[in-house]
Amino acid sequence: MSSISYVIYVGVTNDLIRRIDEHRNGYIEGFSKKYNCKKLVYYEWFTNIESAIYREKEIKNWRREKKIKLIKEQNLQWQDLYNSIIGL
Repeated sequence: MSSISYVIYVGVTNDLIRRIDEHRNGYIEGFSKKYNCKKLVYYEWFTNIESAIYREKEIKNWRREKKIKLIKEQNLQWQDLYNSIIGL
């Protein structure tokens, strides 16, 4: 997730659409609410929760520049990908 000023939030969930809704509506206290991270700019799918958590921790430990590179490889313009995952 990203804010309008490109603050990056990394997280894991078992329901991406629900989680995006929570971020967008400010239901979850913490980093993403504080920095207004409401735009889905990158995501990965996993069928195994352990793998997803491992990847989340891996990305969280990266420097900002490496996270930006990962996002830009898939989403150069930092467009909100929410509509693409719900089929709009």
